[in-house]
Amino acid sequence: MSSRTQGIHHAGLTVPDVPAAQAFFEEALGFSQVGEVADYPAVFLSDGSVMLTLWRAADPANATPFDRRRNLGLHHFALRVESPGELKALHDELAQRDDVAIEFAPESLGGGPTHHMMCTIPGGLRLELIAPVPS
Repeated sequence: MSSRTQGIHHAGLTVPDVPAAQAFFEEALGFSQVGEVADYPAVFLSDGSVMLTLWRAADPANATPFDRRRNLGLHHFALRVESPGELKALHDELAQRDDVAIEFAPESLGGGPTHHMMCTIPGGLRLELIAPVPS
């Protein structure tokens, strides 16, 4: 049986501060706003391939931060970058930002040619950046 789905359309992420998360995606990763629902509030961002919906938590001051070892649901999300060189450059830029915590620098994924890194970005979201090597 062939797959009945065709990849991810978008990922919806709940954050305590939509403008801070939006600024990260636009400034650090080059996403652009493609829509919004101001009274929700939510913004829709895209890199031309992936769309993200950033929703504000109903009560940000009392929202429970995500714990990847205890919570069900999103453990992290991964965005593809062009090459290991671009991944290294992006790591170096993100390491200079006050709103990003690097979990680990670019390294080989499972000993193969693909490289990846992991960081925590505004809103407490865990982001993996991954550079598959073209076959």
